Amino acid sequence: MADDIVDVQVKDSEQAQQLKTVGWISYLLHLVVAVAAVVPSAQPSIGLLLIALVIDLVKKSDAEGTWQASHFSWRIRSVLWAGVLYLVTLPLFFLLYLPGAIAWLVISIWFLYRIVRGMVDMNASRPVGLSR
Repeated sequence: MADDIVDVQVKDSEQAQQLKTVGWISYLLHLVVAVAAVVPSAQPSIGLLLIALVIDLVKKSDAEGTWQASHFSWRIRSVLWAGVLYLVTLPLFFLLYLPGAIAWLVISIWFLYRIVRGMVDMNASRPVGLSR
C-alpha cells in the first residue's frame, strides 16, 4: 500500500516536471516573438506565437490545481491582450505612421515585460502575478 502512494507522488512529480518543461518551451517561444517585436525588422513568424498559444490552451487543463496553472493563464492572457491592443491601434498606422509605431512599441515592451516576469517566477517555482 505504501508503494502505491510513492508511485502516485512520483507520477505527480513527473507530471509537474513535464508541465514545467512545457511552460519553458512556451515561454521561450513567446520570448523569441517578444524580443523580435521590440527589435526593428526582426519579426519572426506569427506562427511561433500561435504554436505557443495552442500549447498553452491544450496543456492548461493539465495544470489545474497547481502553481503552474497561473503561468498558463498568464501566457494566454498576455497573447490575447497584446493581440487586441495591436488590432485596436492598427488604425493609427493609417492616420499617421509614427503614432502607430509608438503604440506598437509600447505594446511590445509590455508583452516582453510580461514574458520575462513569468519566466522569473517560473524559475523560482512560484505562481506568476502574485504580489511578493
